[in-house]
Amino acid sequence: MPTIYQLKPASQNLLRPIVPWLAKIGITPNQVTIFTTCLGIGSGSLVLWDNSLLILVPPLMLVRVTLNVIDGMLAREHQMKSTLGAVLNELADVVFDAAIYLPFGLLPGVSGYLVAILVVLSIISEMTGVLGLTVGSERQYDGPMYKTDRGVMFSIIAVLFVLEVFPNPWLDFVWIGLIGLSVLTIVNRINSILVGTKKDDIIDSI
Repeated sequence: MPTIYQLKPASQNLLRPIVPWLAKIGITPNQVTIFTTCLGIGSGSLVLWDNSLLILVPPLMLVRVTLNVIDGMLAREHQMKSTLGAVLNELADVVFDAAIYLPFGLLPGVSGYLVAILVVLSIISEMTGVLGLTVGSERQYDGPMYKTDRGVMFSIIAVLFVLEVFPNPWLDFVWIGLIGLSVLTIVNRINSILVGTKKDDIIDSI
């Protein structure tokens, strides 16, 4: 199913001239990952402090995507892969999401419980993708609600909120729709894991 993730090769081509220079000056993938996570936590804290700073969410998401691509290219193309890096990557994604998205649930007129459900499902979907590695398959990135797609949706909502497009009642339906797409993402990733493994082995173990 199509997702914004499929644009990743184009972004890699744009950043390829920069990455060798970063490697040359000693920037490592883990440093980039940790910086991205701290950026997310700091930005989420700012949004809690001042709702008008929601306008930072769209550029922040663009920075996140850029740093994620740089992180991956440093690891793959400059022999910096590590077990710690793989662990940090997965943890950083869910921490970043929680730090940026949970403050939306505290905005005036927003259904906090729907935002919380969406954040929990986003974490489950990312962990489902990782589970492929534990059963002999691959890390799964199926959509329709990949982390970049979530970022785009939250960015749009942030801009509308700053423009004082009042959230009730339309925003509740948006949250419910995103929750449904997140559930579908989890199902699609489970299906992809099953396709990539020996199904009979999995069925026998149930």
